Amino acid sequence: MSRRRGLVAGTVLLAVALTGCSDVAADSGTPSSPSTTATTSSTPSTPTPSTPTPSASPTATPTTTPSTTATPPSAKPTTTPTSKPTTGKPGKPPKPPVKPASQALLVERKLDAWGYPVGDVDGKISKRARQALCAYRETAGLPISRGPLTAGDIKSVLSATAKPVPTKSTGIYVNKTCQVLYQVVKNTYRRIVWVSTGGPGYETPSRTGKVWRKWAGPHESSLYDDAYMYDSIYFLKDRPGIALHGSRVNSLIKTYPASHRCVRVMRPQIHQIFAETPIGTKVQVYGEY
Repeated sequence: MSRRRGLVAGTVLLAVALTGCSDVAADSGTPSSPSTTATTSSTPSTPTPSTPTPSASPTATPTTTPSTTATPPSAKPTTTPTSKPTTGKPGKPPKPPVKPASQALLVERKLDAWGYPVGDVDGKISKRARQALCAYRETAGLPISRGPLTAGDIKSVLSATAKPVPTKSTGIYVNKTCQVLYQVVKNTYRRIVWVSTGGPGYETPSRTGKVWRKWAGPHESSLYDDAYMYDSIYFLKDRPGIALHGSRVNSLIKTYPASHRCVRVMRPQIHQIFAETPIGTKVQVYGEY
C-alpha cells in the first residue's frame, strides 16, 4: 500500500515536472513573441525616419516652383531690350542724308516726262541726253545745238509749265543737227526718237518728200550684203530709194551720222511709226551735223 502511494507520488512529481517544462517553453515563447513583435514594429519604425522624405519633397517643390517662375519674368525684360537694338543690320554704317537733286537731274526728269529721249535719268548730261536737249532747244525756240547744259536751258526747262507745242503740220521731221526725228500728229509731238542719218560720203539729202512705199518686216539691202532693214518707209525716190528704217540692232543707231544715206530709227519706235504713217505723209530732212 505504501509502495503504491509512493508510486502515485512519483507519478504526480513527474507530471508536475513535465508541466513545468511546458510552462518554461510557453514562458520562453512569450518573450520571444514580443521580441518578434518588436521586430515587426521596428519594420514600421523604419519608415518613421523616412517620413521626412515626403515632407522634404514638398519643401523642395515650393522652392523650385518660385525659382522657375521667377526666371521667365527676369528673362523677358533682359531679352527684349537686347533684341531691339540688334534688329537692324549690325556693322552697317548709317545711310548718308539724301542730297537735294541737282539741276541737271531735274532737267532730265522733266524732259523725260515730256517724251524727250534722255537715256538714263541720272543727272549726267550724256551724248544721248544732249540729243534730247538739242531737240528741246529747237522745240522751245532756243538756239539749236548739241552743246552742254547751260543756265539758260535750266531756266527754260524748269520754269516751263507745259511741253512745247509744234508749229509744224502733221508729218515726220528729221533734224540732222540733233540726230532726232519728230513724229507730229495734229499739233502734237507724238514721238521724239534718236536717229542716225547718212555718214560722211553717204549724207542723207536735206529735202522734203512724201511716203511712197512701205515695206513691213525685215528685208536685205539691195546694195549691201547682210544689211537688213526693218519696217522701211520710203520717202525719196532717189536711186536707190531713201527710207526711214530700223536696223538689226539698236547699237547701229549711233549718236552721230553713220548710215548709207537712209535714216536709221530705233526699234520698236520704227514699228509704231510704220503702223501710224500712211502713204503720202510728208517727210522732211534738214539741218547740219
